[in-house]
Amino acid sequence: MTGEQSIRKAAAARCMEEFPYLYETHLHTKEISACARSGAADMARACKDAGYTGIFVTDHNWHGNTAVDKSLPWEEFVERFVKGYETAKAVGDQIGLDVFFGWEAGYNGTEFLIYGLSKEWLLATPQIRDAGIAQQLALVHEGGGLVIHAHPFREEYYIPKVRLFPELVDGVEAVNATHSCHLSVSHNKKEFDEKALAYAKQYHFPITGGSDVHSTALLGGGMAFRRKLKSGRDFVEAIRSGEEYALTNGDLWFNKNGEPIV
Repeated sequence: MTGEQSIRKAAAARCMEEFPYLYETHLHTKEISACARSGAADMARACKDAGYTGIFVTDHNWHGNTAVDKSLPWEEFVERFVKGYETAKAVGDQIGLDVFFGWEAGYNGTEFLIYGLSKEWLLATPQIRDAGIAQQLALVHEGGGLVIHAHPFREEYYIPKVRLFPELVDGVEAVNATHSCHLSVSHNKKEFDEKALAYAKQYHFPITGGSDVHSTALLGGGMAFRRKLKSGRDFVEAIRSGEEYALTNGDLWFNKNGEPIV
């Protein structure tokens, strides 16, 4: 083991001791996200085996890369849209993994992670289906949800240009493991996270971290807390209140301001 590896290992051990509850905040399932390669049950089991306390299932929504038929009536669409979450939740309940609901909202390649809402809220808010991005995120806020701009500076063929909406979001995903973890096989360019962190600091946004994982080949990214989260809404309140937490890309650990912990 090299000296640098020893330092990283020691830092990780300290972080896991202080922040023992690790959550994957950005995860897709094959049932719902067309780009995912592993099913919800397998994702839940893999995350439990990897030491996660819990996961947020954030499948692509009706304006994103969803595997659900977008022409379905709204109630039927929602019932199918939540199947990845519900399957993972059923397995999580059996094996001791907390599973929370979220989604990744799409807007012409620009994406936002939504936390703190529910299937029942979606069923009661059919107008969100045809809403423009400003109205869509306003509805999320009216419902008490949290809007995090996912990987805002990623450059890919499906993202025509970088679009920033500081007036519409509550925070920024500035630690995305696919951008910097040595295990990542896609989007692996740490500059995407560096730009996201600078953007968050410019607007004094809280930052989040997740793996954006699409298969059981996990990266180990996420957010770690000193206490166990009770629900998706509890996560929202933890971010909004400025609660302490740590972030990881699976290789390195960072404090909640995105500064490396060494």
